[in-house]
Amino acid sequence: MKYPIVNWSLLDEKAKQNTLARPAIADSSTLSEQVASILDLVKTQGDKALYDLTEKFDGIALKTLTVSQEQVEVAVKALSPKRLKAIETAYGQIKRFHEAQKHQDITVETTPGVNCVLKSEAIESVGLYIPAGSAPLPSTVLMLGVPSQIAGCKRSVLVCPPDKDGQLANEILAAANLCGITEIYTVGGAQACAALAFGTETIKSVHKVFGPGNKFVTEAKKQLSQQVPGFAIDMPAGPSEVLVIGDENSNPAFIASDLLSQAEHGPDSQVILVSNSENLLSAVDIELQQQVALLSRCNIATAALEHCRLILTASIEQAVEVSNEYGPEHLIVQTDNASSLVSKLRNAGSIFVGAFTPESAGDYASGTNHVLPTYGYSKVISSLSLADFSRRFTVQEITRTGLASLAECIIELTDAEGLDAHQRAVTIRLEDAK
Repeated sequence: MKYPIVNWSLLDEKAKQNTLARPAIADSSTLSEQVASILDLVKTQGDKALYDLTEKFDGIALKTLTVSQEQVEVAVKALSPKRLKAIETAYGQIKRFHEAQKHQDITVETTPGVNCVLKSEAIESVGLYIPAGSAPLPSTVLMLGVPSQIAGCKRSVLVCPPDKDGQLANEILAAANLCGITEIYTVGGAQACAALAFGTETIKSVHKVFGPGNKFVTEAKKQLSQQVPGFAIDMPAGPSEVLVIGDENSNPAFIASDLLSQAEHGPDSQVILVSNSENLLSAVDIELQQQVALLSRCNIATAALEHCRLILTASIEQAVEVSNEYGPEHLIVQTDNASSLVSKLRNAGSIFVGAFTPESAGDYASGTNHVLPTYGYSKVISSLSLADFSRRFTVQEITRTGLASLAECIIELTDAEGLDAHQRAVTIRLEDAK
């Protein structure tokens, strides 16, 4: 048996914390300094820094940062009909789910003559960061591009690291084309985030940036959100993770494949299986060892499995408690009557219910968004949705009668807080006979 089974009931509180601890993201002080230096270069040198840093980190001497519409059209034509159809199918699925999230204005007359409205308006300009470290990710283009398209953002700016030829993958460009994205730039890393925040000669700044990335991208987003007034990020991010809850009737081969689908993301990914069945834990252990050897990214998945946890609980109820404490990015429930557990599961970025609901479906084509909070942030941050591409604001309109009915309340409370000008702004209106 390669991966030891941890008996949750025998652990003290400290041991439980250690069992659910996430892998360290990076040497924070060194990383922070490196990223700060990159951000400063882009801020002071603009395009020159983007060209120089791309050559330094990616080994490519770019002639231009901009992808033309002609290049997009060539990329679409270069794809096989089968590949293009898959992208279009995923686009349609994601679009259907996100269109259903469109905001409706809420109008409430809180008292006669006092009308309050909650409205929603698209963020004017957004940046979409698409990673391309080991493979192109057209699925991420769709997950970010579809909601920005539906929300009606005036500018959706896509940035992505170029390949060794200075190009973006055909799949990336085809997905962007479906989403109506016309601003596309061949730049990645912390420098791309800096360009989106500060602006350069070629890339005009945006108001909010979305998308996953490596530790440099994550740190850059964090620093920029603190430095640039009016610039926001989608959510904090850490390595990918999945937790599976299983029982004695779960399929160990299915579960092992789910764990490995996250493990192959990167060596710092974390996979956890929690079950009340020791037989299942042992069977999954065997399946992991057999299946990982068959993967093209075997080395990456094997490294990630060093963080693997097989946790034995006294009951499924206790397994739910463990999951709620961990707060996974992805939570797969493969038990008898799996849907009955959903109401008890509080902290997860996205939940996958039943034996035939692999996390891969959500990553590509079920319709839900795969940009999710990691590193325990699912306890306080929601999965990406249409609402993230809009800003909500209120509107109110009050008649003289309505203001008069609230005057006594406002006067009393402004008295309590000693804010005379606030009070006078009410009384001066009611004293005016006209």
